[in-house]
Amino acid sequence: MKPWFLLAVALGLIGASAYFTFRKPAPDDGRLTVRIGHFPNVTHAQALVAHHLSRQGKGWFEERLGPDVKVEWYVYNAGPSATEAIFANSVDLTYVGPSPAINAYARSHGAEIRIAAGAADAGAALVIHGDSEIRDAAGFRGKKIATPQLGNTQDVAARAWLKAGGLKITQLGGDAQVVPTANPDQMGLFASRRVEGVWTVEPWVARLEREAGGKILVEEKDAVTTVLVTGVDFAAEHPEVLARVIAAHKELTDWIIAHPQEARKMVVAEMEAITRSPIDPALIATAWPRIVFTNEVNAESLRTYVNHAREAGFLTEVPDLGKLLLVP
Repeated sequence: MKPWFLLAVALGLIGASAYFTFRKPAPDDGRLTVRIGHFPNVTHAQALVAHHLSRQGKGWFEERLGPDVKVEWYVYNAGPSATEAIFANSVDLTYVGPSPAINAYARSHGAEIRIAAGAADAGAALVIHGDSEIRDAAGFRGKKIATPQLGNTQDVAARAWLKAGGLKITQLGGDAQVVPTANPDQMGLFASRRVEGVWTVEPWVARLEREAGGKILVEEKDAVTTVLVTGVDFAAEHPEVLARVIAAHKELTDWIIAHPQEARKMVVAEMEAITRSPIDPALIATAWPRIVFTNEVNAESLRTYVNHAREAGFLTEVPDLGKLLLVP
């Protein structure tokens, strides 16, 4: 078995989410099943809206892919678990952060993953306690930061930021400790002050502010937060279907930008269905303006993530990103 695959499996097992949706294969009815993964995060709004519409029998992708294609949705906590699902042929596409996508691409020597489209920029931040006197990375010496999962985009960003601030950071410790913790569990750690900060995405940033008295220390306003990736095998075997998926995704992005209030309602409804707990609409309204929904992928930001992943120890070499973007 290839070393990169073993690493992907290990990362997936480390951060496997309680929200992961297992489904039995449907009876073979002659239709092609397209399996799409996403997180219960506002930065995955396209997937949340589409998943909600699928539940209502008004599937956005289903209507655009035609009667010969059905769509199944799978939910993950963070990127390494989702990209491992691509490797394992458990999903065909997934919404994911750039760091896990780049790491998976590098570990497979460019053989497994392609970015099909952009989805969201910004919407990620480092939140600290409201009464904290920490002003920079040096203030975390001897302290802990929680991130969604080992090797996910915010985990890599946190480690790179701490290192840039002069701290020695290892995957298990160092001058400050980065503690990979599933987003739903971060609130308890933060509220009980077992961590000094949380580097995460919306709506968890807004929750930490509103429900635990947190404040933002670092906001990633220009960073790529979410992309839509696909497996190379799926792209090669079903190019026409993939083209329709990408077109539907882009159309949905444009619809969300043009109809923010309707989109927010669907995001709330789908997050409640996934988490089985009520979501305050005001929370989503707070998070929404911090996110830039887009179909574009900033290549320069991807190169920045490559450097961050290398600095954090997740990449030993800088990969050639020439094949990563399916459509330049």
